[in-house]
Amino acid sequence: MTSLWTALRRVELVVVLQQLASALFDTALQMVVKERCTASATTAPITEESRQKAMSDFYMTYNLLAKLTPILPAILLAKLGDRGWRKAPIIAPLAGYVMSRLVLLLLVLQGWPLEVMCLGVVLHGLSGGFCSFWAGVMTLVSLGSTERNRSRLMMRVELMYGVAGLVGSLASGHLFQLYEATVGQGTVLVSISLMLYLVCIVHSVFLLRVSVYEAVESEALLDGGCEVAAAAAGGSNLVNIALLLAGGILYDVAVAGAMEILVTFQMKEPLNWSATQVGYGNAAGFLVFLTSFLGVVFMSRCLSDVSLIMTGMVSFASGIYFMAFVTETYMFYLARSLTLFALIPMPTIRSLLSQQVRGSSYGITLTSLQLACKVASLAYTPAYTKMYQYTLDRLPGLVFILSSVMAVLAIIPISVVGCRSPQRSCHRRAEEEKEERRPL
Repeated sequence: MTSLWTALRRVELVVVLQQLASALFDTALQMVVKERCTASATTAPITEESRQKAMSDFYMTYNLLAKLTPILPAILLAKLGDRGWRKAPIIAPLAGYVMSRLVLLLLVLQGWPLEVMCLGVVLHGLSGGFCSFWAGVMTLVSLGSTERNRSRLMMRVELMYGVAGLVGSLASGHLFQLYEATVGQGTVLVSISLMLYLVCIVHSVFLLRVSVYEAVESEALLDGGCEVAAAAAGGSNLVNIALLLAGGILYDVAVAGAMEILVTFQMKEPLNWSATQVGYGNAAGFLVFLTSFLGVVFMSRCLSDVSLIMTGMVSFASGIYFMAFVTETYMFYLARSLTLFALIPMPTIRSLLSQQVRGSSYGITLTSLQLACKVASLAYTPAYTKMYQYTLDRLPGLVFILSSVMAVLAIIPISVVGCRSPQRSCHRRAEEEKEERRPL
């Protein structure tokens, strides 16, 4: 009973509920955007090109607002979290999620124009957005773990996030079509998403426990021979921090830029997916969380954190390159299968970043990575969108080739970090020495 109560108070439950709600919302938004962009063209001949341009323009504006508005609120919430209010970076964004999802629900029920969703995303952003929420989650994981198992614990949280997204995506396409004739498509789906977010807030306020592993600093001092650990004990390693940020930003540009266009690409001929197919496609993306977690569990026995990061980057680069030439649904899933380890790099980069600074700076350091990615998106989101529109008839997958190149470039700063650090972690060497000293 005690173990069950402890599990109920962990941050993983918040992540699961939040992602279930988010997966339902994503499918609902994707289908509503498709329907509204098709309906808006009723005064003129409806062409695939006009619909694709309308959808991509909407997502460009929507994504830019989602990434621009959280910048200042996320910084303030991160500082508030580092001063002891660790739940604030989690609870505030959840309140923003509720407001933005309520806007979509009203849009479906009242028939409001699609542009109203921009108000919803601004409300979400002003509450800190996903960058504040995820940085707050990872801060709690960092505080409650040792450097030895931090990468694995972060990847476990990513796994829970992915499994929840997988389940939510599989169900979302079917839920979207419920009560089509009475209250409109998507009403039930968005309502369930909204209720799950409300449960998240209640759990975070009353049940979520903030645990701090007090031996983090002393453990770093004991392992003084390791450069990464020594950085946490004696101050920030600015060179490693800069390299990790550079690699993280480049990789995020590659992944996020491609995923933003993929949402529109799925609605284009020859794919032209239905709501059910969209849900299955999103589920395939979330399945990567499971394969990435298994990759960390098994490959971490023989590979360093830096090697794990580069393995994940190569996996994504190969899969997204193949995506550029997808013309059939089965080819889409083949391309997805190549990205088996694509989710390994970012949580591992966050783990290495947290090892470069003291525990009192975890929140602002991890939030800085999230915000740097948001700032970068102000350039790549419109660039990817316009490139996709210009090459829509000739090679719409050109943006995916660009993402593949960006992922390969991200390997360079990460490999430099690997050259500056020991090939094996201090803990792993210590464990091997213990095994050698153990009598037969």
